[in-house]
Amino acid sequence: MMADLGSTESISTAFVDARRAGHVLADFPGPYPKSLDEAYSIQDNAIALAARAVGGWKVGRVAADLVEAFGAARIGGPIFSDQIIYAAAGAVEMPVLPGFAAVEAEILLKIGQVLDANLTLARAPAYISEVRLGIEIASSPFPGINQHGPAVTASDFGNNFGLVVGPAIANWQDMDLMNAVAHLEIDGVTQGEGMLADMLDGPFGSLVFINDMLRGRNLALKVGDWISTGAITGVHAITAGCSATASFAEGYSVSCRTVAYEGAAA
Repeated sequence: MMADLGSTESISTAFVDARRAGHVLADFPGPYPKSLDEAYSIQDNAIALAARAVGGWKVGRVAADLVEAFGAARIGGPIFSDQIIYAAAGAVEMPVLPGFAAVEAEILLKIGQVLDANLTLARAPAYISEVRLGIEIASSPFPGINQHGPAVTASDFGNNFGLVVGPAIANWQDMDLMNAVAHLEIDGVTQGEGMLADMLDGPFGSLVFINDMLRGRNLALKVGDWISTGAITGVHAITAGCSATASFAEGYSVSCRTVAYEGAAA
């Protein structure tokens, strides 16, 4: 059963307002969504309220013990264009909200052409123009965003607050991407490592998921969109004033420094 329209509007309005102001939401602003359909209804309404261009989508993993209940192994959320930052050299500054904040080492895919409606894992790489290393900024005004199941996480833009786009991975078509190792450090201390092989069916599986999920909502990926395909090393909590560095395979790294978000300009 879908959440009533009033709840959908009030929850999405509360999240959009809190994000704009940089305020904490001590409690979830309404009844918890019980399904991903309810969560994406809230998300869609929030995207409309935010009135900002979407430049990509993030993918997150559903805990294995919740996949059957929610009918999906992944969730998705929008990444706004003005929060996609290219790190040409050195660390870039990335704001984080005061409720919850984390960083994630991710492989990023850039959409190079319009995707088929029935995209398959085997054909997915043909639609990609670039593969890069990146860092997703996961942040929400609700401190418990990840503590109440995937529908709650999905409802607040999938818990995204920005994307750091790092170096392009040369000759990715010829690499053993799935077995390359990624590391994530915070303030010089390793917080996690992992391989794409640990991520269900990998980054191209994330692309198939997001394509199907968006089409089910009458949305579509655009040429030029970035897909942040999922946390390779885990979700690592962070606070403002910390530095994070993601590294991948041989010689690829990207860094950012988190700063406190002070609210949108008046």
